[in-house]
Amino acid sequence: MDLNHAKYIPEYWSPPQQRAVLDALMPIIAAAPFFKPRMPRTGQPWSIVMTNAGPLGWVSDIKGYRYQETHPETGEVWPPLPDILQTAWADLTGLDVPAECCLINLYQGSRAKMGLHQDRDEIDKNFPVLSFSLGDSARFRVGGKTRKGPTQSVKLNSGDVVVLQGESRLGFHGIDRIMPESSTLIGDYIEGGGRVNLTLRRVNPA
Repeated sequence: MDLNHAKYIPEYWSPPQQRAVLDALMPIIAAAPFFKPRMPRTGQPWSIVMTNAGPLGWVSDIKGYRYQETHPETGEVWPPLPDILQTAWADLTGLDVPAECCLINLYQGSRAKMGLHQDRDEIDKNFPVLSFSLGDSARFRVGGKTRKGPTQSVKLNSGDVVVLQGESRLGFHGIDRIMPESSTLIGDYIEGGGRVNLTLRRVNPA
């Protein structure tokens, strides 16, 4: 399915694979706990919490958006990216250059969402961005390179993936809403359940 040139792949991960991914994520979340991102300048808190894995992690706080090597609260380096995610990166991109960051977003409750935005903090923007859904379903919206341009939307279910590459790499995209209790998967791992979104990115040139 083509969404403003973004590639949508339903059921990329089977239910057993989804659990294998979450099994790999739990030690990461234990070592690098979820933190509350905030808007630059205003410090307004987001409606989600996040953490990272890989050599670099993406953070947002009053100082701005950026990649850094350490957790903003613990000061520890991010846990390594698990092999199961690097395998997915290689499979979907066809690249032998590894991903450097896995942004782990947790959406809980009916108010959790993500406004339209571009992924543009990477030094090399030629590499694709991979977005994986686990748990509760969500309404994903994607448009072009201007915020006010036309958009398309699709319901993302657990195991689905969206690939932003080529014409869609800098497309504005976001999560309008999640559908609470549409899945029980995350509740088996994280108190309160919800939706986990994994975004795999390459930041630096090869």
